[in-house]
Amino acid sequence: MRRDFSYKFEENNMDNQKLILDRLTTILSETDKSNAAKLMQMVDAAGRIFIGGAGRSLLVSRFFAMRLVHSGYNVSMIGEIVTPAIKAGDLLILVSGSGGTETLLPFVKKAKSVGAKLAVVSMKKSSAMADVADLTIQVGNDASFPLTQGMPMGSQFELSTLIYLEAIIADNIFAKGLTEEGMRAIHANLE
Repeated sequence: MRRDFSYKFEENNMDNQKLILDRLTTILSETDKSNAAKLMQMVDAAGRIFIGGAGRSLLVSRFFAMRLVHSGYNVSMIGEIVTPAIKAGDLLILVSGSGGTETLLPFVKKAKSVGAKLAVVSMKKSSAMADVADLTIQVGNDASFPLTQGMPMGSQFELSTLIYLEAIIADNIFAKGLTEEGMRAIHANLE
């Protein structure tokens, strides 16, 4: 049986947008800003950048990977059939709310075993990934992610991480004088 809830939708929509924006603003205000520059220093120093995540964090990592490509970096998504071997001098960036995603831990082990650097973006300061990372970016802090009705199952982490990483790209655009035209010229044209 289908219920009609449309009478409440428009009325609540603006309230829910405010709820989401307020939560993300709070989380980002609780995030250490100095790590953005540290991550970009690692990106600039890397021979190649490998990026990954799982589930919705994978989607966020894909956004970041695409923007790095638009910015002129050599980027591969882990797990793709054409992804080359990671080597010393490369950088692996993983997005994982828990910092302990079982399917990503073998990538951590491999990257560390060949001498690649590891950056982890997580809601946890300490985790299986964070504890061996060269840089851990904790989005928010340990108390930043209470259960919030209307933002289920990790939405707070993924959305705040997306904004955090997009702001890093914005910083990079200004720092390097990148232009819309230059970035668009690198954008995929086999779509």
